[in-house]
Amino acid sequence: MLSLFNSNPLSLLQTKFPSKNPNPTPKHKFYIVKMAADFDRATELKQFDETKAGVKGLLDAGINQIPRIFIHPPETLSDLKPTSKSPSSSTPVVIPTIDLAGLHSPDNRSSIVGHIRNAASTFGFFQIINHGVPQKVLDDILDSIRAFHELPAEAKSSYYRRDVETGVSYLSNIDLFKAKAASWRDTLQIGLGPVAAAPENIPAICREAMAEWAKETERLGYLLEEVLCEGLGLRSERLKEATYGEGRMMVGHYYPYCPQPDLTVGIKSHTDPGVLTVLLQDHIGGLQIRHDGGWVDVKPVAGALVINIGDLLQIVSNDVYKSVEHRVLANGKAEARVSVAVFYNPRIRDNLYGPFPELISQVTPAVYQQFTYADYITRFFNKELDGKSLPNHYRI
Repeated sequence: MLSLFNSNPLSLLQTKFPSKNPNPTPKHKFYIVKMAADFDRATELKQFDETKAGVKGLLDAGINQIPRIFIHPPETLSDLKPTSKSPSSSTPVVIPTIDLAGLHSPDNRSSIVGHIRNAASTFGFFQIINHGVPQKVLDDILDSIRAFHELPAEAKSSYYRRDVETGVSYLSNIDLFKAKAASWRDTLQIGLGPVAAAPENIPAICREAMAEWAKETERLGYLLEEVLCEGLGLRSERLKEATYGEGRMMVGHYYPYCPQPDLTVGIKSHTDPGVLTVLLQDHIGGLQIRHDGGWVDVKPVAGALVINIGDLLQIVSNDVYKSVEHRVLANGKAEARVSVAVFYNPRIRDNLYGPFPELISQVTPAVYQQFTYADYITRFFNKELDGKSLPNHYRI
């Protein structure tokens, strides 16, 4: 049994925590801040990470209150409720769902391209149906990611690492040692391209489903890039020719039941650094996006995939398309939430990136400077997940 769970448990399981309170008072908020200053955070982070069991391991140990390293500051906790209506409108806000069924028909393509351009330039998020990925592939990848995370801790621990040298990494919180507070989730990462993880390095329980998912999302990613290029008035191959879909990473997130969901989050507010993200979420819900000053639920749609614009696509589109902040609430339901995302990135790290020259004119000057992707992605991994600081760094 891991040392965290033996007869002499580590301090992160010995602490007395504030009782669950859905409407914390100012006194309660002060207590959280004071408590955060009264413990050795670095030591407890290290202890948690060395268990190689993630937050699922904490639940398996029988906790009913979350360790202090997961408690977020008051400014995060006070803003956890979604707003169903825009502050400037009485109309309920709904994330667009776009049907791709007629995309290959000349009569329908321009209309679909227009819908996607509008969604990408206003919400930065949209859902797609009739996308061509078989339902069995969707079901199998969700089931296999869930099955991996629900293996016994000793069956997963050999995959637990904070590097991806093998192309496969299981961990809890990619920014665990940089963030102000940890988030309530575990993650399996698998490299899909340009050099895919070797099949023997992928956990056997999700190896077959992973191969089919990788094949389908590669096709879909290039299709979406074509449509997004056309929405900008560019040649449909423009992003593909610049290798913008060749760097691909899959993450399988697992959000188990959280005994105090009002004190933490599943993923804190952030934007994705790459070009594009394709996300499959299960029926549990919890994903929210920032829109018009409030938070809006991205409600699960059966058979749909969620698409969001990354920071790099906002930059190369010269702010036509928008990457928007999004987050996942801690899961207060008994059933774990599972989602699977594929991030699309450039392959060539040393090229210069910035707004496409075709989009720059005296009327629409460049709003970003050029940079290498190596510098760009290094900045991302050297900080915690935190809003939109990355594109703002390169803004002219």
